[in-house]
Amino acid sequence: MERVVTFGEIMLRLAPEGYYRFVQAHTLGATFGGGEANVAISLANFGLSAAFVTKLPKHEIGQAAVNKLREFGVDTSGIVRGGNRVGIYFLEKGASQRPSKVIYDRAHSAIAEAAPEDFNWKALLTDAAWFHFTGITPALGDTVAAIMEDACKQAKAQGITVSCDLNYRKNLWSREKAGEVMGRLMDYVDVCIANEEDAADVFGIHADNSDVSGGKINREGYQGVARALAERFGFKKVAITLRESISANDNNWAAMLYEGGAFYFSKKYPVRIVDRVGGGDSFGAGLIYGTLKSLPPQAAIEFAVAASCLKHSVEGDFNHVSVDEVQKLAGGDASGRVQR
Repeated sequence: MERVVTFGEIMLRLAPEGYYRFVQAHTLGATFGGGEANVAISLANFGLSAAFVTKLPKHEIGQAAVNKLREFGVDTSGIVRGGNRVGIYFLEKGASQRPSKVIYDRAHSAIAEAAPEDFNWKALLTDAAWFHFTGITPALGDTVAAIMEDACKQAKAQGITVSCDLNYRKNLWSREKAGEVMGRLMDYVDVCIANEEDAADVFGIHADNSDVSGGKINREGYQGVARALAERFGFKKVAITLRESISANDNNWAAMLYEGGAFYFSKKYPVRIVDRVGGGDSFGAGLIYGTLKSLPPQAAIEFAVAASCLKHSVEGDFNHVSVDEVQKLAGGDASGRVQR
C-alpha cells in the first residue's frame, strides 16, 4: 500500500454554532483541524496508508488530538510528545456578503517551539512514497522552517515525491518572508499546489485579467501562472484551484493541472457551502491519491476537484467522504438525489 507522510500542526478549532458571530456566541464547539492533518485524514479515508508527524503536549488536549487522528486510521507513531500547548484557531462562518473570519491563537504551540533533534526524518520517512507539507508550517518560525527543510532534504535523498500546498497566510508572515523561505523549499518540491492568490502573494506571479475579490477567474491567466511556476522551480506538476466567489455561501469551484507541458481543466461545480475550511486540503489529498493510483492527468484533476467539492458540504476541517462518493461525482452524478 502506498504510504504518505504529512508534517504540520493540528489545532483545536473553536467555533460558534451555525452562523452566529463571535460577539453573539455563548458557547463554542470544539473540534480539531490543520492543513497537513486534514490531508492525512482524507488519504486514510481513501484507503491509503497515511502518517501525520507533529509535536503535541503530553496533556489531555494533546492526547485528544492524537485520538482524533487515530479514529480515522492515521498513523500517529511519529508524533513527538512535549511542549505546553496545542495551537487554537477560532472560526466565525460567513454568510451571504459577510466573509468568514479566522483568529489564530497558536503562538508558543508545541510544534512552533519544536527543535530539529525532535525528528528523525530518515526513520519517519522509511517506506514512504510521498511527503506533503504546506506553506503554513514553515510560517510558524525559523526553527520550524529549518525542520521542514531537513524533512525535504531527507525525502529527496530517499527518492520520495514531495508536494507542497503554498497556502499563504498573511497573519503568520509577510509576503517577503514567505517568498524567501518558500523559495528555498521549492528546490525539493515535485508537485506544487496553489489557490488563485498564492503564487502572487508568495512569488509575485500574477494571473492576467483576473480579479479574485470580484469573482473573475481567467483561465489563460492561470495557465501563465502554472507555466511560470514550473519554469522557475522545475516542478513536475502544478495544480491551481479556481474559486469564483459569488458570496460566502455560493462559489463556483474548479481547478487546473499543468503537467508535461499540457493543461487540464476540471469541470466547474456550483457549490452551496456548508463549511469551506479544509477545501484546499481535500483537493490536495485528491490529487495525491489520483497520482499515486496512476490516474491520467484529466482523471486525476477531476477526482481532486470532486473530492474538494464534496468537502464544502461537510462540517469541520476533515473530509468525510469515500472514494466511491468522489468517483460518482467526478463521473457526472451531481444531482444530490437521495441514495436508497
